[in-house]
Amino acid sequence: MTGVVPSTQEQLVRVGERLFAAHGLDGVSLRQIGVAAGNANNSAVQYHFGSKDQLVRAIFEYRLPRLHARRALLIEQAAAGDLRAWVECQARAMLEQSELDDSHYAGFLTVLHHYGRSDVFDGLPEPYASNSRSYFDHLRSLLPHLADPLRGHRISRASNLVVHTAADRERAREQGIPVLPFALELESLVDGLVGFLQAPASDRTTAALESAGDTAVGWALSI
Repeated sequence: MTGVVPSTQEQLVRVGERLFAAHGLDGVSLRQIGVAAGNANNSAVQYHFGSKDQLVRAIFEYRLPRLHARRALLIEQAAAGDLRAWVECQARAMLEQSELDDSHYAGFLTVLHHYGRSDVFDGLPEPYASNSRSYFDHLRSLLPHLADPLRGHRISRASNLVVHTAADRERAREQGIPVLPFALELESLVDGLVGFLQAPASDRTTAALESAGDTAVGWALSI
């Protein structure tokens, strides 16, 4: 059966995702994206999206429906008080995304982080914004042993590790480099994340936290 041919906009989004993930936001021109997408019009991206920033936004939002639907399904199966199960909801959804042959999304997200583009993440459309808030609020509730903002810092670092692990798998698979079997990668990653999140804050960390005051703790590569 012949597959559905993607629209011009979808083709540009997919190619943009792949090229930005490989070369960075500054390493690819809109013209190069159009050419790689097989479009003879040198201004195809401008015509369909208006600017590079709007294309970046479109790429970011392109994968959200699938990722959020998958995480929501996993959350339905997770016991409310089971930290490991809730961590796995995020990790499994993202690692599964990285297994798709046409996906370079995790690599694209790490590029956004490298360029400090937190504005893209801050502007999550609804209902994805409220879904993410609910998920991470519940995750924070499972870490009562940590004071804020350390709790937020731990979750941010854990979320970033999930995305970077998925990005590493994307790049390795594209280059023909062997990767760990999916189940082993996932279970080992979740083990490490749970241990990291459950670790108590030492006296030295508590003292450093008090000295830091309201210092920002960075932002998470989270969806």
